[in-house]
Amino acid sequence: MEVERLVPKRSAAAAAARKIAFTAEVNRVNWIALPMIVVTVSQFLLRVSPMFMLGHVDQLSLSSASIATSLCNVTGFSVVFGMASALETLCGQAYGAKQYKRVGTLTYGAMLCLFLVCIAVSLVFILTERVLLMTGQDPSISAAAGKFAIQLIPTLFPYAFLQCIVRYLQSQSLIFPMVWSSLASLCFQLPLCWAFIFRFHLGNSGAAISIAISSWFNVVLLVLYVMYSSACQETRAPLSWDVLVTMREFFQLAIPSAAMVCLEWWSFEIILLLSVPFACSFTISYLHYHVPYSFGAAASTLISNEMGAGKPEAARTTLHAVLALSITEFLAAGFAIGSSGRVLGYAFSADKQVIHYVRKMAPFLGISIVMDGLQAVLSGVVRGIGLQHIGAYVNLGAYYLVCIPVALLFAFVFHLKGQGLWSGLVAGATVQSFALSLLTAFTHWENKATEARQMIFSEEFPAGNDSICKQEKEKLVEIL
Repeated sequence: MEVERLVPKRSAAAAAARKIAFTAEVNRVNWIALPMIVVTVSQFLLRVSPMFMLGHVDQLSLSSASIATSLCNVTGFSVVFGMASALETLCGQAYGAKQYKRVGTLTYGAMLCLFLVCIAVSLVFILTERVLLMTGQDPSISAAAGKFAIQLIPTLFPYAFLQCIVRYLQSQSLIFPMVWSSLASLCFQLPLCWAFIFRFHLGNSGAAISIAISSWFNVVLLVLYVMYSSACQETRAPLSWDVLVTMREFFQLAIPSAAMVCLEWWSFEIILLLSVPFACSFTISYLHYHVPYSFGAAASTLISNEMGAGKPEAARTTLHAVLALSITEFLAAGFAIGSSGRVLGYAFSADKQVIHYVRKMAPFLGISIVMDGLQAVLSGVVRGIGLQHIGAYVNLGAYYLVCIPVALLFAFVFHLKGQGLWSGLVAGATVQSFALSLLTAFTHWENKATEARQMIFSEEFPAGNDSICKQEKEKLVEIL
């Protein structure tokens, strides 16, 4: 009888402990995700706000800058962004394993790698005018777009450094310094861009210069924080030969990370080019995407930390907390957008044709918000575990075997036009979400945590200036 009475008490205590752990994890997720929304939106507006100003100059300036920006996103910025996301796995797991100097060394290695990549990408930017002429674009637009693309080269390098620093800070859950630096850069950029475009009449050149200066300003602010903040004292690493050794490790994960990001990014750009009115729906979807992406960033940070620390059960708790929060958000957002078609179009234009178009697209957009949000969060989970190589194949199949063929079939064979194109995106995101859900569900978390720690403490990889003590090695042997 005594034993029977103890069992319910122990079960109740265990349930209470799980509830407390889950609540604490929800708070940790919110502490990262909510300020990350501010960071990502501010960085997005840094490059987009000049387009609104150029729209008040003339049509040529806006068209050429928009085309150049779209092409540079595909050929350069998406590649850099994708490669830098490898640091979410490497730095996050190293920080979780308390290999603090290694976090800084990996960041240096990534910066050096991306610097070399930016040099190669710059050559592609220089060829923008020729590429547009070969595709039959208007010569005047091609010339202006080519010039603007070349002027974006000074933005490419700070963008690469910024993405590395963001991941470096993100792995340590140091989000608020990025919030203040991003907001400060945006506030600095808006009047600067206005002055260059309207005061000094520099047009596209002024917009490009303002973006570059503001991007460097953001980098400088964060570098100063890293150099002098006590919060980064443990992870500040001196420059050494270990940086060159980590480049190989970074590239091994950066290539599938870039493939995972670019395959998705490029498919959206391809479908966007097929329909001009489609841009309204794409804008709504892209603005909301910063929310689930930020939850995905929180998942990536916390899960990689726990995997590096050898705590797979804690990583699963993080997964449940992130899914509970994010699913609640994008279900609410999807319902709100899907049911507001009658008024949503007025946010873009007073033209009845545009309003009617957005009204028809609203239900499709609402479904897309849900599926796209789920895949964004699960992609963050995949980065946290370190399964980007599988995620790249998932995105390849979802977007190029499902999304684009379905979009073309529905839009041009069944003549559904914009609704058909968006149906393709919904189909691709649904397949991607389903595949990533299966990948997450069937992942052996204990094995992946062991592999992560084995990789971190392996002698073939440098430990930077961290001294891996004998006791830690013996503990790792016991785990393995």
